[in-house]
Amino acid sequence: MDDLPLAVANALRARRVILAVSGGRDSMSLMHAALRRAPEAVACVACFDHGTGPHARRAFALVRRSAARLGAEVVSARAATVGRTEAEWRAQRWSFLRRVAEERGAQVATAHTRDDQVETVLMRIMRGAGARGIAALAADGQVVRPLLDVGRFEVASYARAKRLAWVEDPGNRRADHLRNRVRRDLLPAIARADPAFASDLTRLGDRAALLRAEVELFVDRELALAVRGEAVLVAREMMLRYDAQALALLWPAIAARAGVTLDRRGTDRLVEFTTGERNGARVPLSGGFEAIAHRGSIVVRRGGIAAQPEEQGLANGIRIGGFRFDEGDAGVSSLWSARLPTEQRLTVRAWRPGDRMVPAGGEARRVKGLLRDAGVDAASRVEWPVVLADDVIVWVPGVRRSSAASARSGRPVVTYHCERIDR
Repeated sequence: MDDLPLAVANALRARRVILAVSGGRDSMSLMHAALRRAPEAVACVACFDHGTGPHARRAFALVRRSAARLGAEVVSARAATVGRTEAEWRAQRWSFLRRVAEERGAQVATAHTRDDQVETVLMRIMRGAGARGIAALAADGQVVRPLLDVGRFEVASYARAKRLAWVEDPGNRRADHLRNRVRRDLLPAIARADPAFASDLTRLGDRAALLRAEVELFVDRELALAVRGEAVLVAREMMLRYDAQALALLWPAIAARAGVTLDRRGTDRLVEFTTGERNGARVPLSGGFEAIAHRGSIVVRRGGIAAQPEEQGLANGIRIGGFRFDEGDAGVSSLWSARLPTEQRLTVRAWRPGDRMVPAGGEARRVKGLLRDAGVDAASRVEWPVVLADDVIVWVPGVRRSSAASARSGRPVVTYHCERIDR
C-alpha cells in the first residue's frame, strides 16, 4: 500500500498535471494520493461524463464531491452525443482531456496500472502489432501514468485502507469487450500454465518502448522529414538505403508525424510502396490517409482534399493556412507580391480541384498544374492560397499572376505581399 503514494509523488515531482478521474477505483485512488502527497503538481481534476446512463451520472457526482473535499478544482464536460463503442468513448474523452491540458499548460495524468499494461501488450500482440504498438502504455511520454508500476491488487488495498468510495463501471462486466475477456479468462488461464507470463509481457513492453524511443530519435536525426500540417514528406532515395525490416520500424514513426497510426497491413504496404512505385502513384492507408510518390519524395497525408479554410476578404495581416498576407508599398519584385485592383472585391482561399487561372501572357490553366510546374509538393499543395478579384483567380502566390495582378492600367491598385509562415 505504501508503494502507491510514493510512486505518485515521484511521478508528479516537478510536473504540472490534470488528473483524469472517471470515478472508478483506480482513478479515485490516484486522485486521493496525488492531492495528499503532491497537491502542488495538480492543476485540476478533469472528469468527462459519457452520458451512458445512471452509473455515469453517479460517477460524475462522486468525483465532484470527493475532489471538493480534497480541495481540488474540477473541470468537467458531458458528451454531446452518446458514443456506441469503446473507441468512440475513448476519442471523446481524450479530446476533452487534451483540450483541458492545453488550456492549463499541463500534462494529462491517468490511473493506468501495471495490469492495464499487461492486458494492452497482449492485445497488441494478438493484433499483430510491431514494436511501436507493443510498447503500449509505456510509450507515450506526453501522458503521465504514476501507477504504471503498481499492480491492481495494490491499488485495491490502498482504496480499502483509505476507505475511498468509487463507482463500478458496468461495462467492465460485458463479455463483448475484448479487454474484459483477456482480463477475466485469457490471462488467468495462461498464468496457471506460466506464472511468469505477466512479468514477461511487462518486460517486453518496456523493451519495445525503449526501441520506439530510439527509432524516434533516429528519424529526427537522420531522415530530415518535412512536416506540412497533417502531411509528412520524406525523400524516397533516403528510404531506399534501408532493407524491408528497417523500413518496417521506420515507417510507423514517420507516419505518426502526419497523425497516422499504421497497422501491420499499412506498414507492409508502405514498405512495398517505397521500393516499387513510380512518381504519381499512391496507396491507401488506415483512417482515410494515403501515401503518394511525388518528385522523389513519399508523402503521407490525409486522402483527398482536406477541409479548407473558408474564403475570406483579403486584408492586411490576414492568415490562411500556413500563409500570411500583408499590405505594403514596396515594389513587386517576385511572384510573392502582386498589385491588385481595388475597385473589385478581393478575397483569398485555398485552391480547389477544378480551379483555373489565366496567367499573364498565357492561356487558361488549371491551378493544380501551375502548382505542380512550380515544384510545389503534394502536401503543401493542399492548402496553397489563391487570391480572387470578384470571382476570378488573379494570383497564386509564389507561382503565377494574371494580367489583372501584373499590369499597370492606371486603375487604383493595392500591393500585397505573401509570406509562408509554416516553415
